[in-house]
Amino acid sequence: MNKKEKLRKEYTQRINAAMDYINENLCGKIRLEDIAKSAYFSPFHFHRIFSALVGETVNEFINRSRVEKAASSLIRNYDYSISEIAERSGFNSPSSFSRAFKKYYGMSATEMQDMTSSQYSKICKVDSKNGKTAFTIEDYICNVNKILKNMNVNVEVKEMPEFKLAYIRHIGEYSKMAPVYENLMNWGKINGVLNKETKAIAIYHDDPKVTEINKVRTSVCITCDQSFKGDREIGSMTLKAGKYAVGRVEIKQEEFEEAWTYMHAWTLENGFNCGDGEYYEIYNNNFKEHPEGKHIVDICIPVK
Repeated sequence: MNKKEKLRKEYTQRINAAMDYINENLCGKIRLEDIAKSAYFSPFHFHRIFSALVGETVNEFINRSRVEKAASSLIRNYDYSISEIAERSGFNSPSSFSRAFKKYYGMSATEMQDMTSSQYSKICKVDSKNGKTAFTIEDYICNVNKILKNMNVNVEVKEMPEFKLAYIRHIGEYSKMAPVYENLMNWGKINGVLNKETKAIAIYHDDPKVTEINKVRTSVCITCDQSFKGDREIGSMTLKAGKYAVGRVEIKQEEFEEAWTYMHAWTLENGFNCGDGEYYEIYNNNFKEHPEGKHIVDICIPVK
């Protein structure tokens, strides 16, 4: 790896830290100085480097993240009012939220909430100006029996522990994550991180139903020692403990979306609202060693 590649990887890790800082503080006031500090940049250089690597300005990223957080809450949390969702997403007034939401999705938040209410039988389609894929409430609620026939599903609600993680951030389509996993595992082998207790985890920071697929962020992770602080290639993060609905499934590669659909349906049908934690998967086997090429995965959804 030449000097230029090393520098780009280092900058990417630092920008990832900045993006994480933004998402952890969306509900409050976010200052450019504090974001830059989290990534160890001066504000002057940070703004330009962020735009070059992410493809949008810091303010554009913050505004988009707030609108998308609000949209996810509208879809998943039926016990919040529009004003509560606006406040929890970091908007300082209902009017600023309304303007930003309608500009991004081409409809009001109230219209989206009405279409994604608990009327399970109602087919609901939402198309944003940005060309996101239409979805229906049936995608989350219906066809559970069909899914159960094809998957060995066991769901329980429990407290999940905190995990210290080494990670590489992937932005874009899920189908292109395999090389990222290979790079992370190779790093783990070379640096003596992998052992019998190591867990492979994928953390999904964005919902592809409300975020453009080329901007969807996934952290590809392995558990590591608490002393690991990150390096030029690999980032360090902590996955917080919390209450989760955990579904263990045995599935083929093409069944991941169905499995997530079932898990969201399960949480709603069992009276849970989604919590504020991360959405993630824990991989319990090497699918290449499975007789049917299946993944044994724990799908973890934060609940309250």
